[in-house]
Amino acid sequence: MKRLKQHYELVKPFDWIIVALLMLASFIPIVIFTIQNSHVSADSEIVAVISINGKEERRITLSESTKHETFTLHPAKGQYNIIEVDGTRIRDKEDNSPDQVAVKTGWISKPGQTSVCLPHKMIIEIQTTEKTEEIDDTIIPL
Repeated sequence: MKRLKQHYELVKPFDWIIVALLMLASFIPIVIFTIQNSHVSADSEIVAVISINGKEERRITLSESTKHETFTLHPAKGQYNIIEVDGTRIRDKEDNSPDQVAVKTGWISKPGQTSVCLPHKMIIEIQTTEKTEEIDDTIIPL
């Protein structure tokens, strides 16, 4: 009991305020992602952007009509990433990186989600794009 009293005396009132503020701040990412996902309109497309070393390699539309596809990317000599697309989701199925972080991430499908393979400098990011209708701007003389 005496030890507990000694530790309690080390904690000052301002320390409790700091702890409370840090706990509240830990919820900020959840609020941001919720707000971001609430602004996704029904007519927007969900797109997976695959980039290697900062350069966009592929852009795949994810929808119910997207067919199942598996393809291999070679970021550098001796490196490979097998990417699998299945309708509205995508994943790094297999790669030869030592830590396998991108493979362990699994399927991603929601805007803002990413799968990163740092040794290969590859990023799969889910984004939304607004569908644009083509407008015929031909001028017809009267």
